Amino acid sequence: MIKEQGAFRTIGELSKELRIKPHILRYWEDQFAMLTPLKRAGARRHYRPDDVATVKLINRLLNEEGYTIKGARKFLASRRERPAMAENEPQTSALRLPENAQDDGLILAELKTIRDRLSHALDEA
Repeated sequence: MIKEQGAFRTIGELSKELRIKPHILRYWEDQFAMLTPLKRAGARRHYRPDDVATVKLINRLLNEEGYTIKGARKFLASRRERPAMAENEPQTSALRLPENAQDDGLILAELKTIRDRLSHALDEA
């Protein structure tokens, strides 16, 4: 059964859709504070469309782009803070990313992760 785009998903449905085991989704709920599905009677989880989008992003970061859980948390936190900062920033800021540059944010986050890893490696050397 295929649900509509905006429909709530159970943990089993989301698990099948993304090919992720349910215990991994429950673990991600513990690791990522912004992932909070509705819990109904019997602790049944129902993922809202925003939750589904967050899970898909977490899955991509961890399983496709090679982020660690800590790195993915930092990326998601910076993404949540960015709109609030943009409202307070002057529009003429040279460091501001273009509004439609979704991939630029991913590239920037990845570069920051690489920078942090290199810095950490140099500190240990």
